[in-house]
Amino acid sequence: MDSATSTHCPYCALQCAMTLTAHGAGVTVTGRAFPTNRGGLCKKGWTAAELLTSPDRILEPMMRRPDGSFAPASWAEALDLIAERLSGSRAEHGADSVGVFGGGGLTNEKAYQLGKFARVALGTSRIDYNGRFCMSSAAAAGNRAFGLDRGLPFRVEDLDAAGTILILGSNVAQTMPPFIGHLDGARAAGGLIVVDPRRSATARLTDDGAGLHVQPTPGSDLALLLGLTHIVITEKLVDVAYVADRTVGFDELRRSVGAWYPERVQAATGVPAWQLRQAARRLAAGHGTYILTGRGVEQHVDGTDTTTAAINLSLILGLVGTTHSGYGTLTGQGNGQGGREHGQKCDQLPGYRKITDPAARAHVAGVWGVSPESLPGVGLPAVQLLASMGVSGGIRCLLVHGANVVVSAPDAKQVRTGLEALDFLVVSDFFFSETAALADVVLPVTQWAEEDGTMTSLEGRVIRRRRAVTAPPGVRSELWILHELARRLHSPSTFSTDPAEVFDELCRASAGGLADYSGLSYDRLGAGDESDEPTYWPYPAGSTGTPRLFLDRFAHADGRARIHAVQNRATDAPAATGGILTLITGRLLEHYQSGAQTRRVPELANAQPEARLQLHPATAEQLGVVHGGWVNVTSARGIVRCRAEVTLDIRHDTVFLPFHFPGDQSANRLTGGATDPISGMPEFKTTTVRVRAVAEHAEPEEMRVYA
Repeated sequence: MDSATSTHCPYCALQCAMTLTAHGAGVTVTGRAFPTNRGGLCKKGWTAAELLTSPDRILEPMMRRPDGSFAPASWAEALDLIAERLSGSRAEHGADSVGVFGGGGLTNEKAYQLGKFARVALGTSRIDYNGRFCMSSAAAAGNRAFGLDRGLPFRVEDLDAAGTILILGSNVAQTMPPFIGHLDGARAAGGLIVVDPRRSATARLTDDGAGLHVQPTPGSDLALLLGLTHIVITEKLVDVAYVADRTVGFDELRRSVGAWYPERVQAATGVPAWQLRQAARRLAAGHGTYILTGRGVEQHVDGTDTTTAAINLSLILGLVGTTHSGYGTLTGQGNGQGGREHGQKCDQLPGYRKITDPAARAHVAGVWGVSPESLPGVGLPAVQLLASMGVSGGIRCLLVHGANVVVSAPDAKQVRTGLEALDFLVVSDFFFSETAALADVVLPVTQWAEEDGTMTSLEGRVIRRRRAVTAPPGVRSELWILHELARRLHSPSTFSTDPAEVFDELCRASAGGLADYSGLSYDRLGAGDESDEPTYWPYPAGSTGTPRLFLDRFAHADGRARIHAVQNRATDAPAATGGILTLITGRLLEHYQSGAQTRRVPELANAQPEARLQLHPATAEQLGVVHGGWVNVTSARGIVRCRAEVTLDIRHDTVFLPFHFPGDQSANRLTGGATDPISGMPEFKTTTVRVRAVAEHAEPEEMRVYA
């Protein structure tokens, strides 16, 4: 008999609802009614079940032989070796010689247990996760302004009634296609404003009177936002009563943007002054306005300040904490929200507590049954954590869960060198990713449809992921792996293998924190159908959750939001001369993150089999590049060789490369290790590169440094 299970998509943070039907021939995916996706799925969601039966699946532990090849091993052999090597490193070099790198795709239970394992079983402060590459600037800005970070502090469906939506740096039409249905109201009202250097699929939604595409130079978003704020203030479009009643810091903001008049912003960004005025006036028109930011404005060394500028604009317009308008940031990874709430970040404990807060340490230590003094302090954010591999005083052993850092991390060549310099590398994965291929031990873990767990979507809604099929016999859950390793390491705390028990413990650990889950349980999360009770955090015991935050007060002690004046420090992008251009990176519709999963789905891989460099026809002609021809793209850090895609959808001074591909086509061979000083976010969006046409079989040129 066929068995149907209500669950959610394994990919992005929209967490589209689906039904999986297991039968003799495999698993069938159908869309399911849910507020975020309304039964729709994207290509990735429709084909997600193919991952479960992929021939590339790892089905038993693998250990590296002396000759560099891998051989199967029993679970006892693999875990005994891991425990022995980790114990030896801790004894000889200290607890911080062992690092843990997590992922924004892990369930809440696994993210929580991983953070606990690092701090209790290993005693290391050296834990962080790949969400540092995605959400850290938005989180830092949200905490600074509101006292609390939740991607969307309102329901996705609230956007349906909006008359104006400003989207900065997010191509939702390709990254989460069902989301665009929530933009229909704004499009019909002519109020969709998209800010992007590319004429992306989302930017094209503004055609035919549906809105406005604003196309600034890469890295100039902060200047753009300062200019919009200047216009709102000088044209007296500020919601004066809101600013007086609910914020502090406006006077400093007014002084700080005084010099950012439209003509100056036009010179700095390339956006016409008339377009700036049109956008500002539309935002202030009061038709139900939302401002949404994404990675395009956040993945910069000034990403926190840029996101703060967007929040400032939202606050002076009176948008935040009302029933008809708002500000939010679009979380990317499937559990990017929950993954950063419960202990994977180097400076946080469960419940979004600061690890430096004595009261937070005491509370969490009490739940874990250990002394607060035994918990380590603040560790290193992801880029610095990876940079410490193989250097004196750095990490010597690394456990990787739910990440493929060889492809996804900036300065990928140096990351690979660091991984190769480790004494010991353990990777838990479904497939032999590019990172797993460098490991000493690879542990096969359960996939999304083979396990129970919870995820927290981009709107702060906690949802159940339900087991629909049985995992292959040799595969284990990360909860089981952490339990077994903790036992071998003689951990002073317990590590359950039951997801429901782990979730209950997470809820207790989060009680009283900013991200309070204490009123939730698997029973409260329902049966997985349309009748389920909405479960938005904060959800303290005895409450009914919080679908819309900040209606009465912000999370600062005085209840007011902080307007934090920021300065534009970004340098001008290089002129498009002599093949020197500005590279931005991003996603394609068919692929997800490092492509470790989607490149193994034939339909998706066939649709987008390789990386292609997008460049403008005028630029291509200047460089002698033809559509489909081969190019070398060179930065100070490395070279990428790929085909060219000549298109009018990009500025003449800019090129675009997707980041899903490995090897010679890996975009992060070009990006650098510079980070935002507040959030630790890498600079992914403004890399200076040189582009040169080459013959298909030409030898790679020497790496050159272009200042």
